[in-house]
Amino acid sequence: MKKLLMISFLLAAAGAFPVYAQIDLSQIGADRPAAGQNSVVFKNRAEEVPEPPSVMQREEIAEPQPAPAPKPVPVKLFGNGVKIVALVNGEIISTDDLQNRINAFVMNTQIPLNEQTKDLIIHRTLQAAIDEKLKIQDAEKNGITITEKDIDNSVRFFEKTNKIPHGQLKNILKEAGVSEDVFREQMKSDLAWVRLVRKKTLAEGELTQKELEEAQAAAVKDLNTPKYMVSEILIKKNNAKNLNDLVANLRQDPRFELYAMQFSEAPSAAGGGKLGWINKERLIAPLSSALGKMKPGDVSSPINVNGDYYILKLEKVFDPKKDTAEEPTIENIKKFLENRRMEELASRHLQNLRQAAVIELRN
Repeated sequence: MKKLLMISFLLAAAGAFPVYAQIDLSQIGADRPAAGQNSVVFKNRAEEVPEPPSVMQREEIAEPQPAPAPKPVPVKLFGNGVKIVALVNGEIISTDDLQNRINAFVMNTQIPLNEQTKDLIIHRTLQAAIDEKLKIQDAEKNGITITEKDIDNSVRFFEKTNKIPHGQLKNILKEAGVSEDVFREQMKSDLAWVRLVRKKTLAEGELTQKELEEAQAAAVKDLNTPKYMVSEILIKKNNAKNLNDLVANLRQDPRFELYAMQFSEAPSAAGGGKLGWINKERLIAPLSSALGKMKPGDVSSPINVNGDYYILKLEKVFDPKKDTAEEPTIENIKKFLENRRMEELASRHLQNLRQAAVIELRN
């Protein structure tokens, strides 16, 4: 008999997975990286991230992340000349910038760059480079300054956390074909974004006791419903290429979470695609049908939903007739709601920045 600590909420965030998702409180912290963070230089592995402190207590330093793999092989996609790939509110992203980020992506994720993944990787790294510019620009507009000393401290923290001998990070980056300037720019973007999002979250005020009690009551009420723990990857129709090859990779590579972080276009991407516990009855028909044929550990074929494609992974099944669930405490609820508020604010604000920006893409 499984014993779970669980909280169930009805979530209806615009643009999210087209169901009412249920969140597994036991996964909070272990599965959630810093709000809105989408670094392709280094990413957190969920099992290596400790439970985060309260929003009010977060350290102003980039999240600890895993050490890069030794002696990665750099890739070269753009020849020897340097060209402009994009302009973001007048700031340039060059082929050199993009090449460095692609090398960083391959170094960190070990996802192979091939015909099946190349377009997704290029799209992902270009979007991340654009977002870096937007985050730093907006942080500066809001009076947030990241100094070289801040970045130095973050780099030292990174080395210590990942047991990299002092001074060796430069060599690791060089072997991977990643510019140290790109690495530091990513650190700067992450630091600036965490500070900006925290500042905006604090401005919204504390959660009220009524909000906490209502959320706890909703969680308790839903404990007797069968559920699936599901992760998703959403590929929108404009980028839906070689999806069967992507599924083949996912079925061979257990790192679904990593692929979701890097490739998914759903809001859940920041949390590795994890949706938590979902009531089957609230799924739309194509997804419900697919999950009904799966067993824990299975990865679905691409599922067409209004032209976009979902790839699902069934993590666990909760059967209230066999399994028990502990009621979440107020403290559990508070941590979850604070993290969710921060994530939603980060996602919403970044989307607003994208829509307001003048972004010119060049071939």
